[in-house]
Amino acid sequence: MAGSDPQKIRFCTATDGTRIAYATTGKGPPLVRAAHWLSHLEFDWTSPVWRPWLAELARQHTLVRYDERACGLSDWQVDDISFDAWLTDLETVVSAAGLARFALFGMSQGAAVAIAYAVRHPQRVSHLVLMGGFARGRARRGQPHLADEVRLELDLMRIGWGRENHAFRRHFTSQFLPEGTLEQIRAFDELQRASASAGNAARILETGSDIDVVDLLPKVQAPTLVLHARDDARIPFEEGRLLAGTIPDARLVPLDSRNHILLEGEPAWRVFWDEVHAFLSTGRAASPERPASTLPALTARERQVLELLARGLANDEIAERLGIAAKTVRNQVSAIFDKLQVSTRAQAIVCAREAGLGSLE
Repeated sequence: MAGSDPQKIRFCTATDGTRIAYATTGKGPPLVRAAHWLSHLEFDWTSPVWRPWLAELARQHTLVRYDERACGLSDWQVDDISFDAWLTDLETVVSAAGLARFALFGMSQGAAVAIAYAVRHPQRVSHLVLMGGFARGRARRGQPHLADEVRLELDLMRIGWGRENHAFRRHFTSQFLPEGTLEQIRAFDELQRASASAGNAARILETGSDIDVVDLLPKVQAPTLVLHARDDARIPFEEGRLLAGTIPDARLVPLDSRNHILLEGEPAWRVFWDEVHAFLSTGRAASPERPASTLPALTARERQVLELLARGLANDEIAERLGIAAKTVRNQVSAIFDKLQVSTRAQAIVCAREAGLGSLE
């Protein structure tokens, strides 16, 4: 088991009808892990590679994680495997889990999705942790030989991904955990086959190779911690430097490892978790004293209603204070919920107070 608490697996439905599987475990402030390539909620739970990760992520938090579309327990038969769809799926999971504000963890391909989410929803992300991530897929780094690598990997997938013989999949394993034990290597080989079909794996790889969120990096408002192995065999350290050097006030922690997925017991493992736990426990808000102007495009009236709602006033009291009908207030509150992407008054109040609204006179 990844932790003392069992995981609870549920399903939610994205806007295009795709069912996304997500799981929660642990206790404490919410921590969301953006999905990345090669995941399976059940398989990872007992994996010698991922089990230690899940235990650490859930040590002081309620961990929410999910399988991206076409992977793991989420729907495999999907028409749309795109970056926009990945971002929408994260939004869908956050909404289904009822989260108003949380720390966001993005690893590898998931880092770009986490960055895009943090920029689109700055009021929701309290901390942003990026591990082994990149803002530019291999097709976007201006290096022609990387395109050749992608084509080679696509051929390997189409030929040997689903075979019993692990030889074709071992190419990926050797990059993700070159220093893994035999048990870890075998488990990761099997995860690849269990997590996605050959066709889906190829589509996901192609989409990931075309990622480019460089323009979003200066727009990140959340406190950000970037960690990257110096000799990462899958994602070059330079990509981590780009993230930390472009995201405002981000801090870079180089790790002495060759593994893209850190392994329990290696020296970098403890360094990594000490840094992450310390960062997440600081309690820093994503943007202290955030001015109200950073809220989504609320009308002047909606902003007035939200201000009073944040002070704890009921709809009838808001109506009396503003001299409008109670029905009008109900409609305004509904519109505010839609724009803030929340479902309860408590969640709306959290967003309002983070934006500087609701302070008592």
